[in-house]
Amino acid sequence: MSAQSPAWDPAQYLRHAGHRARPFTDLVARVPALPGDRPRIADLGCGPGNVTALLADRWPTAHITGYDNSPEMLDKAVVDHEGPTAGGGRLDFEPADARTWTPGEPYDLIVSNATLQWVPGHPDRFADWVAGLRPGGTFAFQVPGNFSAPSHRLMRELAGSARWRDRLGDTLRHADAVLGPEAYLERLTGLGCAADVWETTYIHLLTGEDPVLDWVKGTGLRPVLTALGDDPAAREEFLAEYRTALREAYPAGPHGTPFPFRRVFAVATKEA
Repeated sequence: MSAQSPAWDPAQYLRHAGHRARPFTDLVARVPALPGDRPRIADLGCGPGNVTALLADRWPTAHITGYDNSPEMLDKAVVDHEGPTAGGGRLDFEPADARTWTPGEPYDLIVSNATLQWVPGHPDRFADWVAGLRPGGTFAFQVPGNFSAPSHRLMRELAGSARWRDRLGDTLRHADAVLGPEAYLERLTGLGCAADVWETTYIHLLTGEDPVLDWVKGTGLRPVLTALGDDPAAREEFLAEYRTALREAYPAGPHGTPFPFRRVFAVATKEA
């Protein structure tokens, strides 16, 4: 990831909100009972808050705080979701960066959904986050495991080509942005947690014109769009090249465009 943080567009991100929420609901479904009657929950990298709000369905009395370092995402989350919840809990949002955030109080659950791939060296943060859990509390996360997929490989190859390498060569994350399931399991069990780690490949059926490009515009392509944000002509030139490559890699079928997407999940529970 380059030194320049990508600018986020909540509306673009939410265009595929249903598909993006599926891994979060699958992750939360594996979280065991929490130790507190009125749980304290942190969502690291909450984005626009749409999946953070789902935590209140599972734990109605919880005080849930979503943390993010994007002002645009936080503004959307506050407007759409902040306030008391139907079960007597509360949902609020605060600025924070997962690279430096440390729990300032005991949490029953720290959850992170498709965020840690943006945090270089994120496994080194696990010890601080587990230390911030109550006994019997849980740290749960999911990250994309698709950095070798055509969507990301083609993006990196184009950014590193002769035409673009001077402007984009160090902009994108590489295949080592996340660990494999076994490595996460080793890290979490090494911290004394009972860990459940798995992977799933979703086959999203996307519709519309150039839907894979539309998807990555909301996430993985943000660093490129940010780096070229002051040069609309160059931005459109890059998008045209990338669009052509994606159409070949992900051909549309009679019912839409199949988009395989591997994700890695971990649920780690601290000893009670």
